[in-house]
Parts: sequence; C-alpha cells; structure tokens
Amino acid sequence: MYKILAVLGDYYHPRELLEKSLMSAVLSAIGDRTSTEVRIIEIKDLIGALDERPDAVVLFKENRLDPEGDSQWMWMTEEISHAIQQYVMRGGGWLAWHSGLASYPANGEYVQMLRGHFLSHPTLHQPVDYEGAGIRFTILDEHYFVSCQEDQTEVYLRSSSVDGSSIAAWRHTFGDGRVSCLTPAHLPDGLEHASVIQLLGEALAWCAGVSNSVSKPIAIKEETQL
Repeated sequence: MYKILAVLGDYYHPRELLEKSLMSAVLSAIGDRTSTEVRIIEIKDLIGALDERPDAVVLFKENRLDPEGDSQWMWMTEEISHAIQQYVMRGGGWLAWHSGLASYPANGEYVQMLRGHFLSHPTLHQPVDYEGAGIRFTILDEHYFVSCQEDQTEVYLRSSSVDGSSIAAWRHTFGDGRVSCLTPAHLPDGLEHASVIQLLGEALAWCAGVSNSVSKPIAIKEETQL
C-alpha cells in the first residue's frame, strides 16, 4: 500500500476543493482506495508524520498564514524545513503544488531542495496555455511566474498567457528521494480539469516511486476549458 500525506489549503485556497482534486488524481494514477492511503494532516502534525516515512507528501499551502493582515507571519520554521529536507534525502517523495511554492525563503533549505519558487502572478485570471512532454491544454488560471534552476532539474511543462511565459512543472532526485513542483491550478474549473488531474496524478506517482522513469512523458489529450 502506498501512503500519501497532504497538507492542503491556505487563506486563498479552500481545502475542500484541493482534497477533491487530489483524490481524483490518486485514483487515476495510483489505484483504488484499497491500494493507497491518503491522510490530510495539519501543519502541527507534519514533523511527526514525516517520521512515519510516507511514500510521498503533497504541500498545497503558502508560507504566509495571514497574507491580508500580518504578512510576516509564517509557518515554516527552520526546524520544519530541515525535517522536510531530511525526509526527502532519505528516500521520501515531495510534491510542491501551486501555493506550496509560495512565500518560502529563497535561501532556505526548503527552496534549495525544490530548486525553484514562486515569484508573482498577475492580478487578473487569464487563459493560460500549458504545454510540454506531449501535453497541451488551456484553462482560466492564476498564471504563476517562477524562478527555477533549470540546469539542475528536469523541466517538463511550460506556461504562457497574455502576461508572458514561465516554467510550470519540474522534477528531480534529491539525495535518495524525489521532488516535483507543479504550478496549476487555482480556480475550481482548473482543479477539476481532466488534464490537471492527470498531471497531478503523474507527478504524485513519480514522487511516490510508482513511476520509475524520470523522463517518462505524460500523455494527455489536448483540451481547452475556459
């Protein structure tokens, strides 16, 4: 049985929508509920849960706890970031999904492990085209612009909109573990889009060791949903 942990939801992203999207992705890429255990946990339980050596952890939560109030109030301490890095180094899988890339210190252990992080997004939602490794689809989305150490990871998805272009997904090994970063999606339609579900499932399966090839293309039919 594969064991998946997830920390989902923040000020701008309701947990319920993310949980539904995640479960759809797990079922599509790994298998039915009898072959996979998915636990949604709180931040306070993360370090202890990592000691249980799950196959993969999903983080969809930005570092700021109160972005509209005290924007300096962060949850990821040096102790937590070190525990995450050690978990992956020892063979764990980590999936940083959308806001799991946001507001973390660029020089901290966590971002060093990710080899990339969120920079900004336009105020308005726009149609965003995603393409790479046999994938092409368009959704109305919060277009994430990121910094990525492209020469130290495998970039397999790129994004473009009227606001510009960016990297949208990358993955690499880290110690004995695996790290994947995925920027879509933000709105309910995007989170429920078949291509996003497929992308999420493939990324999670790779992190958990279900897929053994780092460069395995992800086959998704072309779709557009606006």
